[in-house]
Order: sequence, then structure tokens, then C-alpha cells
Amino acid sequence: MPVTVGLYGQSQPSCFNRVKMGFMMGFAVGMAAGALFSTFSCLRIGMRGRELVGGVGKTMMQSGGTFGTFVAIGMGIHC
Repeated sequence: MPVTVGLYGQSQPSCFNRVKMGFMMGFAVGMAAGALFSTFSCLRIGMRGRELVGGVGKTMMQSGGTFGTFVAIGMGIHC
């Protein structure tokens, strides 16, 4: 597949750059969703202070990594 050149001499991003961009976008969305859901969940079970921050942070990283991986796989399949 030939690489097309844009109006000002720019080329399209490579497949690796698209996968990387998909992971970063998915990671950000997953972290936002993890923050919302885990905050309410941790508050409901009675966590406070340092325990709350640790629980929310751990869940944010897990959900961000999971969703980012799935979006990166989707971008890889797409290109």
C-alpha cells in the first residue's frame, strides 16, 4: 500500500504510531471510567483516606490498561 502525501508534504502515521495512539486514547478513557466507578464503589464499602486513594488509583490503572489494550488491538486490526 503506497504512502500518500498530504497537502504540505506530511505523510500518514505508521501502523505502530496508530496502535500507540489507540493505546493512549483507550488508556485515558479507561482511567476516567475507572475513577468514576471505583470512587463510588470504594466509598460505598467504607474506605477513607489513604486506603481510598490507593484503591481508586489501582483500579484506574487496571481499567486504563485493559481498555487501552483492547483499543490498541482494534487499531492494529484496522491498519
